[in-house]
Amino acid sequence: MEDCTAKSPKKVIQINHEELRDHLSSLVTNTVEEVLNKVLDSEAEEMVGAARYERSASRQDYRCGSYTRKLQTKAGEVELNIPKLREQKFQTAVIERYRRRESSVEEALVEMYLAGVSTRRVADITEALWDTRVSSATVSKLNQSVYEHIEKWRNRPIEGEYPYVYLDGVSLKRSWGGTVGNVSVLIAIGVGTDGYRRVLGVVEGAKEDKSGWGGFLRHLKQRGLGGVRMFVSDACVGLVESIRDFYPEALWQRCVVHFYRNVFSYVPRGRVREVSLMLKAIHASENREAARAKAREVVKRLKEMRLASAARCVEENIEETLCYYEFPSSHWRRLRTNNPMERIIKEIRRRSRVVGAFPDGQSALMLCAARLRHISGTKWGSRRYLDMGLLREMDRKEVVEVG
Repeated sequence: MEDCTAKSPKKVIQINHEELRDHLSSLVTNTVEEVLNKVLDSEAEEMVGAARYERSASRQDYRCGSYTRKLQTKAGEVELNIPKLREQKFQTAVIERYRRRESSVEEALVEMYLAGVSTRRVADITEALWDTRVSSATVSKLNQSVYEHIEKWRNRPIEGEYPYVYLDGVSLKRSWGGTVGNVSVLIAIGVGTDGYRRVLGVVEGAKEDKSGWGGFLRHLKQRGLGGVRMFVSDACVGLVESIRDFYPEALWQRCVVHFYRNVFSYVPRGRVREVSLMLKAIHASENREAARAKAREVVKRLKEMRLASAARCVEENIEETLCYYEFPSSHWRRLRTNNPMERIIKEIRRRSRVVGAFPDGQSALMLCAARLRHISGTKWGSRRYLDMGLLREMDRKEVVEVG
């Protein structure tokens, strides 16, 4: 009889955890690759208007092979088969999605470099991001490559027309001859005839003066900015004169929020809320004539309150804040202030805080441009901002009335 008390083996099955991990990683990567390629095929069929080898009256084009492209994803590197079409240029949302992520990585590299992180430490981080360690020399070259991409994006041609353009500048700290000074970065965003917002330009300006703004507007005009109906900005020194030089037919809308702040500088703190309600009533009027009439009432009331300087500020400058009445009423709320630009500048300041003082103006420009390039690839740039069909309809009505 067998001895039933014999000890059973402790390990019946042995698992190689390293091989299992590699197998699962490979499985996930292959699945991601398969799904993305199916999405590409589906997008191609939609553009062509028919499936492979399908006879269809709705067919708009024909497929003519494909080419491969490597793409880094969170699941690892995958190989995509990009369809080629005979008549059209194939466009895909898949590549754009990951391109935005790659842009964010580029921005992070620039930010780390400018914040004084050593190239050795950046190499450690790139290993964590890409699962590939690169040398310090390669990191330095990579930063230069990123700069080249940003410069190319910054100087790209401006296509189409932009009826509304917002202008503003952000002042950052820079090291200058052993001392810390200021450097200005000037920014322009526009709303195109399709109703979407786009970053039109970003340049370094020694300071926000006439020469700085004049150079920026010349830069935008040379790259093709046209069709501007109105600029929206604060009352920056030299900006209005520069607009007249380069875009004489465009209107200028002074940001009402900045205008209110200028008026408040002549008002005691205890009466700011009361004056604020009075000013907001002007810009809540149903048309321009009503706003002017309300402004006259506000000026009279301010004088009665013995706030002569505030009354004079309103009387002399109110007309600059009423240009938005020339456009469709549903656009007014987004045209009378420079808030869209203020939000972007707030984000730039948040990201530049880690740097402190930039080594030079070019470094400040590159980080701002990198951030703007990333923002333009997010929902900010893919969401319709205004219904520009209303502007076209308004123009048609004016033509009919004139005729």
